[in-house]
Amino acid sequence: MGHADNPAGSRGQSRFDGQSCDIPPRADLVILGGGIMGLWAAMKAERLGIETVLVDAGRLGQGASGGLLGALMPHMPDRWNDKKQFQFDALLSLEGEIARIEAATGIACGYRRCGRLIPLPKPHLRTIALRHSQDAETAWHHGDRRFHWHVIDRPQLEGWPDASFTEAGLVHDTFAARVSPRNLTSALVTFLRSARHVRIVEGVGAELIEPAMNKIVFTGGESITFGHCIVAAGHRSFPLIEAISPPLPRPIGQPVKGQAALLAADIDPALPVIFLNGLYVVAHEGGHVAVGSTSEETFEDAFATDALLDDLIVRARALVPALKDAPVIERWAGLRPKAIDRDPMVGPHPDHPNVIALTGGFKVSFGLAHGLAEAALDAASSREMRIPASFTLTSHLEMASR
Repeated sequence: MGHADNPAGSRGQSRFDGQSCDIPPRADLVILGGGIMGLWAAMKAERLGIETVLVDAGRLGQGASGGLLGALMPHMPDRWNDKKQFQFDALLSLEGEIARIEAATGIACGYRRCGRLIPLPKPHLRTIALRHSQDAETAWHHGDRRFHWHVIDRPQLEGWPDASFTEAGLVHDTFAARVSPRNLTSALVTFLRSARHVRIVEGVGAELIEPAMNKIVFTGGESITFGHCIVAAGHRSFPLIEAISPPLPRPIGQPVKGQAALLAADIDPALPVIFLNGLYVVAHEGGHVAVGSTSEETFEDAFATDALLDDLIVRARALVPALKDAPVIERWAGLRPKAIDRDPMVGPHPDHPNVIALTGGFKVSFGLAHGLAEAALDAASSREMRIPASFTLTSHLEMASR
């Protein structure tokens, strides 16, 4: 499938030289947005040999995809359904996808199936966790590979997390993983800059889509015609899609602000992610630990950090005593796309099938983007999308119309 298995230096001269350039008059496929969703869509298009223009309002891999956390967390294994199965399959296949892009570019993406620890502060939580352990034995397997939701009395490393949070023990989930968001996006961008079928345009925002004319108009008046358009512009996707839809009583999605921090600490990068009451502590390579994140539906400054992040850092230091004196080396804030029902939003517009949504990942984008991008490319190639019905753009539009 394309060139992704070859070393970066042996793919040959790019047709477009992979550089940011002027908008061409036409493309078979236009992808709006160069975050993790759009990057994977461009990668899949390159493998399929589709002549593609990837357009971003800023720089590729920035925005919400340029964050710090990188936790890849499965849903709870209870009450199994098609959404949980899709996520399980995507999180499992991501390991191979990342190995493939690392081999193609030589860029380490900071991926590790490190597992996850969930402290159980109260006895009743242990009872619930034991039930989930049985659920995982039933659901968390693929071929010969099995993953577990163990209930344990204490962590393998004392203080990861502090014993005061583990009165009833801990869950040790062996399926969870983590990745460096910036390293992964950097690897995808590096690959695409020397791709044969993908042309990159940066610093140009989409103003509106005119589906009847197969045309996109950009800020500044430039335009492009397309065979298909994939709208992967994060939270900016929502108004673009609403503008080509019948009037809706509710918005189909919104931006949600998240804040996170990066601390310098001599922590083993193989340690499991810790998760407690919305707080993540993620050990990365190079002596870095990421903590996050907030979920703010109302905010004054999308990109400023404030006391909400200060509180997260205080909580993280209490949860992991080894972080008590760890210096904060970066504070980050950004806007994530949350669709109306929290599920990803993917697929053709019911009235304009040449326009395809690929957004709304909110907190699960890095784990699902490669699988959702494949579904979007299936739609662009008139193939059946293999995604849960609640993920489809049609489902989200119906919910917004109620």
